[in-house]
Amino acid sequence: MKQPISSNFKLGILGGGQLGKMLTTAASKLDVATYVLDPAIGCPATNTCTEVTTGDFNDYDTVYQFGQDKDVITVEIERVNIDALRKLEEEGKQVLPTTHSLSIIKDKGLQKQFYKDNNIATSSFELFETTDDIKAAIDNGSVSFPFVQKLRTGGYDGRGVAVIKSADDLKLLLEGKSVVEQMVDIHKEVAVIVARNTKGETKCFPAVEMEFNPVANLVEFLFSPAAISEAEANEVETLSRSIVEHLDFVGLLAVELFIDKQGKLYVNEVAPRPHNSGHQTIEGNLTSQYEQHLRAILGYPLGSTKITLPSVMINILGAEGYEGNVIYDGIEECMNMEGANFHIYGKKETKPFRKMGHATIVDEDLESAKKKARYIQQQLKVIA
Repeated sequence: MKQPISSNFKLGILGGGQLGKMLTTAASKLDVATYVLDPAIGCPATNTCTEVTTGDFNDYDTVYQFGQDKDVITVEIERVNIDALRKLEEEGKQVLPTTHSLSIIKDKGLQKQFYKDNNIATSSFELFETTDDIKAAIDNGSVSFPFVQKLRTGGYDGRGVAVIKSADDLKLLLEGKSVVEQMVDIHKEVAVIVARNTKGETKCFPAVEMEFNPVANLVEFLFSPAAISEAEANEVETLSRSIVEHLDFVGLLAVELFIDKQGKLYVNEVAPRPHNSGHQTIEGNLTSQYEQHLRAILGYPLGSTKITLPSVMINILGAEGYEGNVIYDGIEECMNMEGANFHIYGKKETKPFRKMGHATIVDEDLESAKKKARYIQQQLKVIA
């Protein structure tokens, strides 16, 4: 591989959303040239990357042609054309994470089976082809309420997930190949970002705790560090390292986990890229998750994951009832707050619960940071 920090190195990135924007911003600090493929004209990464190509990252020919002159190819979204990436790998291109890892993680059914095959703690599950098959399983007693249905592919930010608590909720079932998981009696939801570089070096960021929006089923608040015991933190890290090692994974892996009311841990799901649960690392840790991903895929030593200050991340979501050209109402008042750092993604139109940005509040006292985050949630409204 060419020296990444040089004038002739090209890093290709499939996806130019907010993760691509923050990844290319981190790359610019190292003078790594970034080339982005995204279907949206004026995607968030447009003003931060070296060059953007407008095209469908699900289309075989588009992805294959895009990768021809790139030295390393990575992703900021897993819903991409794996076959084209596999062909590029066969021709000697370095695709990181590898298509082996991506193909398992992209399909939640294969992902769950991977955990089972490798004795990695996860909730019990069954795979189904259709909603009729799920209803038949309920009738014969092999599936019982409550349970969670997840489409095997295509879901994100709460989409592609149905929570079925009773027979009255069966109308919410989603059509398509899916995973049905027995619902865990959740005490806490936590996440760990773990990185593994091309030399096999592995480092974990300290676990964070997540609080979800009850309507949209996506992360609303994130608290760093998580309020868990040292034993739980060690077990979370052990599980996360086990996943990257069994996958022979290279890059950044976000691992979401449940802790039930008896203290048992379950891996929920993973993402093979920078993740919402690592945004706070930009201001709250010595190395951001974005720089760490670059260090991992470019073969550099991994950076320190030490927390510099406790932090709270809040997702800035499109307000209900608004759709159209975006206005950030109340942001000036929020920017007066000490320790508050704002990341506005540059999406031109808002929709209800669309991720439009995030804020990270750093403070020597985590409870103080939480109060500031709650204030921002009340004061800052994304409207049209």
